[in-house]
Amino acid sequence: MMGPLSPDFSGDKIHSLPILRRPMPDLHSAMGMLRSAGTVLSSTIARLAVAAILGGIIGIERQFRHKPAGLRTNMLICFGSAMFTVLSGQLAGSLGGDHTRIAAQIIPGIGFIGAGSILHSRGSVVGLTSAATIFVVAGVGMAAGGGMYLTAIFATGVILIALAVLGRLERRFALKSVLMTYEVTGVDAESVLIELNHVLDEVHHTMQNVRVAGAAGHVRVLFSVDGPPEEQDEINILLHQSNIFSSVSSLGAIEHE
Repeated sequence: MMGPLSPDFSGDKIHSLPILRRPMPDLHSAMGMLRSAGTVLSSTIARLAVAAILGGIIGIERQFRHKPAGLRTNMLICFGSAMFTVLSGQLAGSLGGDHTRIAAQIIPGIGFIGAGSILHSRGSVVGLTSAATIFVVAGVGMAAGGGMYLTAIFATGVILIALAVLGRLERRFALKSVLMTYEVTGVDAESVLIELNHVLDEVHHTMQNVRVAGAAGHVRVLFSVDGPPEEQDEINILLHQSNIFSSVSSLGAIEHE
């Protein structure tokens, strides 16, 4: 018997209330993100390292040849091209946009460096090979930055063959022209210049960058002649055979590229 004031729970149903739980972090998702970030980082480092190594290999060859664009220049150009290529893809992936937008600006930028290596010759057409090397080294860096390792390595091999092997063949068969600078002295400028023109007419060459200095009784004439090494040797012999010149000396040669 229940009292009159006692509630009757006989017909009631007991409903379970949902338990509110704090969401736990997904460890598998977090670990996956970390692994993905590590993979991207290691891939980026590998691409930049390959670009620096390949650019350095080409730069060593240029350094041994005493060219203006040597080890550091080629290494930095190759590394920078790879870095901009990597950044172009990663920034476009995270922020949206064209994946090749930044990388496309490498080509006109390299053109300024190549033009500077040519203008460094002060009027003589030298430095073309250095400019072309800078251009293709940037291409090697872009290939490495894009993960195209085989393309980058193959291009590096072709560049080394063109620079080292073909350059040696050009020198062996006297195919490359050089700009030789000579200095002759004499009694007066008129007789010295007339004799110089007579000597150079025999080998079908003309003087370049002529400079005359001195006073009456002792005149010094500086001039340059452009031609293959064999013809430069012939010019040197003819200059020494002349009785007009008091002295003849070669001041050095600039090798055309």
